[in-house]
This record gives sequence, structure tokens and C-alpha cells, in this order.
Amino acid sequence: MTGESMVGGRLLGAIRSHAGVAVGVGVALIVAGVLSICAPFVAGLWVMVMIGLLLMIGGLALALLALRVGGFGAGLPVLLMGVLMIFAGLYMFSRPVAALASMTLVLAAYLVVSGIVEFFAGIRSRGEAGSGWMVAVGIITLLLGVMLWRQFPVSGAWAIGTLFGIKLLMTGITMTSIGSAVRQGMGKVEAALKS
Repeated sequence: MTGESMVGGRLLGAIRSHAGVAVGVGVALIVAGVLSICAPFVAGLWVMVMIGLLLMIGGLALALLALRVGGFGAGLPVLLMGVLMIFAGLYMFSRPVAALASMTLVLAAYLVVSGIVEFFAGIRSRGEAGSGWMVAVGIITLLLGVMLWRQFPVSGAWAIGTLFGIKLLMTGITMTSIGSAVRQGMGKVEAALKS
């Protein structure tokens, strides 16, 4: 075996082994997504707890940075931002149900505004490729936002967890598809190298 083919074989092996990891991660994300969709309230609560925890950690880091810079002088705005992040994170961490309801309202408002913008952007670009899809996505996004808003507070129990689950599911399918495609491609490359 020549040095060049040995290096090529190692490279193909490394890529193939990572393709397997991509498929494994994809399958795990698909399972997590399905579980999140099946139990959206629990998933939504976990999302709020994790966001709260991350906000507290980020706020603490900002506050420490501000104190190193001079917390009551030049670093005062950073210190205030850090303290605000700590309190927001503590609130979300200690009261995930209330945070879930608040985030659902924010999500509904975002979807309404985003849907309107996408709809009018699609209308303005009539005749261009994809403008019809943009109008359709805008209408669907707007309707989803209105639906969340009208069903509030009931929507707070399922919206975040369901959407999080759908995102996990889509990401898992993408990762699995990419990993499988890489595996198939590597098989073709190996066959070509052997001939």
C-alpha cells in the first residue's frame, strides 16, 4: 500500500466515522423531538429552566467583568445589564410556568409581526422566483401567531414545547440525512479508489 493511498484511507475512515456520529446524533435529536412533541408542557418547562440557568450564568459573568473594569464607574452599564440578566434568569428558573406563559405571548407577537413582514415582502417581489412561497409562509406564520394569541393562556402549555420538539425533529432528520449521504458518498469514493 503506497503512502498516498494510506493517507487517503485514513481520511476516508475519519470522515466515515464522523458520518456515523452525525447519524447517531440525528437519531437522538429525532427521539428528543418526538418526546418533546408528545409532552410539550414538560419540554417547555425544561426550556424555560435551561434558559433561566444560562441567563444567570451569563449575568454573573457580566457582573464579574464589570467589577473588574470598575463596576461603579465605566463598567456600570455592564454591571446593570449583568444584574438584570441574573434577576431575569432567576425568575425563569424559579417560576418556569409563568415564564412559559410570558414567552408564549412574546412568540405570538413575533410570529404576527414576522408573518406580516414576510407577506408584504412576498407581495412586493411578485414575479420573482420564490415570491409565492414567501407569501404563503407569511400567511401561515401570521395565522400561527394569531392562533397562539387567541388560545392564550392555554397555548402557553403546549406552544414552546411543541415548537421546540419540531425544531429538534427537523434538525435530527437533517443530521441523519447528511450522515447517511456522507456514508453513501464515501462508499462510492472507496470503490473508485480501489478500481
